[in-house]
Amino acid sequence: MLFIQKIIYICIRMLLIDRIINRKLSVQISAKVVLAIALLLTIALFVMLTFSREAVTKEAHHNAEHTLEYTARQIDNVLLDVEQASGNIYWDLLTHLDNPDRMTKYCEELVHACPFIAGSAIAFEPDYYKEKGQLFMTYVHRSYDDSLGNEDSPLIHRTAFGTKPYTEQSWYRQPIDSGRPVWIDPLKNEDAEGVAITSFCMPIYGKEGRRVGVLAVDVTLSLLSKIVLAAKTSPNSYAVLLGSDGSYIVHPEKQKIDHQSVYNVADADPALREAVEAVMSGETGFKAFRIHGVDSYVFYKPFVRSVVPGRSLDDAGWHIGLVYPKREIYGDFYMVIGIIVLIGVIGLIILFIGCRMVTHRQLLPLRMLSDSAQRISEGNYNDVIPDTRQQDEVGTLQNHFQQMQQALSVHVGELERLTNRLRKQGDVLSKSYDRIKEADRVKTAFLHHMTDQMIPPVSKIESDVESLEAHVTDQQEEGIASLVQEIDEQGKVVTGLLNHLLDVSQAKEKEDDV
Repeated sequence: MLFIQKIIYICIRMLLIDRIINRKLSVQISAKVVLAIALLLTIALFVMLTFSREAVTKEAHHNAEHTLEYTARQIDNVLLDVEQASGNIYWDLLTHLDNPDRMTKYCEELVHACPFIAGSAIAFEPDYYKEKGQLFMTYVHRSYDDSLGNEDSPLIHRTAFGTKPYTEQSWYRQPIDSGRPVWIDPLKNEDAEGVAITSFCMPIYGKEGRRVGVLAVDVTLSLLSKIVLAAKTSPNSYAVLLGSDGSYIVHPEKQKIDHQSVYNVADADPALREAVEAVMSGETGFKAFRIHGVDSYVFYKPFVRSVVPGRSLDDAGWHIGLVYPKREIYGDFYMVIGIIVLIGVIGLIILFIGCRMVTHRQLLPLRMLSDSAQRISEGNYNDVIPDTRQQDEVGTLQNHFQQMQQALSVHVGELERLTNRLRKQGDVLSKSYDRIKEADRVKTAFLHHMTDQMIPPVSKIESDVESLEAHVTDQQEEGIASLVQEIDEQGKVVTGLLNHLLDVSQAKEKEDDV
């Protein structure tokens, strides 16, 4: 159904709302609430409408069957009035068969006796009244413009009907051949301005029990249609009564009654043809079809006349159908659906706005916490978070966030004090290091200076000792030579030590420079 498709489309669109407005938490929450309610309403509405449609369908079928039965009774009442009026005249007519002049009087009485009778004819077998000629027929009818039998309207008298002898016409032949009263399928009276009629025909039996003639009573189909259509229960519904050959007996369109058969109309439309075949099948049921662009149902059944004592119940082979436009069956149902959907959409919009306002107000602390978190991330650790009176999850979150901010502020203060203390200690250590480095540099310089001062004397000692060794002979004082040698050795030791001290001081100086 169209409204369900629209609701599903709306739900799908709402499912995408997180992507469309994913930065608005209040809108997301409101949309999800509305979506959940919309889905529940859709399911409930679908279930309700399914059962409601079934109930409407059953009620429509019941009403259609009731209307169809009522229409059939309306038609049958007209036929029964015609039959009873004909029967009343018939029994008197049998007693005056030897008086042909009274036959016209009987026809006039029949036309005046029943407003539904448009005309009456009495015809006899050839040569029955030899003094009247081979064929004798009297035919009296109203003007066909007078649909309801105005008593002041003039009667038209004729001695013939149709374009061929009455002995060859079906309204005469059928009762003569069957010997029983019959309703014949519609005939088109071309001599009476093309007015379609159906006739009730009774065989006339002579004194010997031989069928000698026919009493026929005409009912115009347009008159019958007006009577039936005046009693319809729906603005655009209408009844259709079809003869055994598919000719129209009752139809709201006069041109179809006068000129068409139901098969001529259905030949161009397979769906309509199928509906016609269902109506003409002699069964009871309903069929969906489309006519003149309107989706409709036809409810149909065989036309069965009511049981009345003395009435002939020969099956005429007629079929009655009731055409119901689908919009008239489900019109109120669809209107209610539209109203429910409209109310539902308006209600969801109002609910969305209400949820949006409530969630917006409830989420104010979250937005405040978001702003505070932004400022704290920028270094404002002392940003004050206010107290809250809310006892829900948002209030709990705000309290915990306040405690976290306070603890963070305390820890940040301690870190700042520790940083200041370490910075001061670093400055002291830096100054101490500079003094140590300066002392070491002074020591190194002192060692360089001392070394530079010691090297010349030691070198002189070494030189003197070498000179002394060169001038002392072995025969002179061996003890001096030994002493000198010892001095030389000791001097070399001192010189080695001084060189080593110098190397160490130079290496130390290079390390300090690096």
